[in-house]
Amino acid sequence: MPTVITQAAVPLCLGLGLGNKVIPRGLLLAGVALAMLPDADVLAFKFGVAYGNVFGHRGFTHSLLFAFVVPILVTWLGRRWFKASLMRCWAFLTVSLLSHSLLDSITTGGKGVGWLWPWSDERFFAPWQVIKVAPFALSRYMTPYGHQVIISELLWVWVPGLILMGVLWHWRSR
Repeated sequence: MPTVITQAAVPLCLGLGLGNKVIPRGLLLAGVALAMLPDADVLAFKFGVAYGNVFGHRGFTHSLLFAFVVPILVTWLGRRWFKASLMRCWAFLTVSLLSHSLLDSITTGGKGVGWLWPWSDERFFAPWQVIKVAPFALSRYMTPYGHQVIISELLWVWVPGLILMGVLWHWRSR
C-alpha cells in the first residue's frame, strides 16, 4: 500500500485544482477521509483476521461495491454540509475512494486488491507495479527501503497529481 498520506493525493490534487467553487472544503475533506478509509481494514489484524481473508487487508473495503456504495451514504448524510450537487458529491467521493484501491493495485507487494468482492474473493494487481509497498512500521521509513518508498510515491503519485492540479488550476483561471 502507499502511505496513508499519499492516499490523500488524488482528492487533494483534484479538489485544489478544481477549486473551492467546484469542490467546497467540506467535500474536499470528506474525499480525503474516504481516500484513507479502506486502510482501516488493518485493524482486522488486531482481531486475528488473516491478510488474505475477505475481511483482511485489501479485502472488501477495497472493492468496487464498497467504492460505489459508501459515497452514496456519505453524500446522503453530508448533503447539506457539502454545498454541492448530489451528483458532484457522489462523483468526487467515488473517485476519491476508488483512487485508494487503484493506488494499492500498482504497488510492488501485498496480495492484491479484492475489487470484485462479493462476487469473487480473487485479488488483483494492475498490469504494472511501480509504487514500492509501504511498510506498516513507522520506524522502517528511516531505512534505505523507506526512502525508496517515499521517492516512488513522489515520482508516481505526487508529481503527476501536482501536474494535474496545475493543469486544472490553469484551465479554471482561463
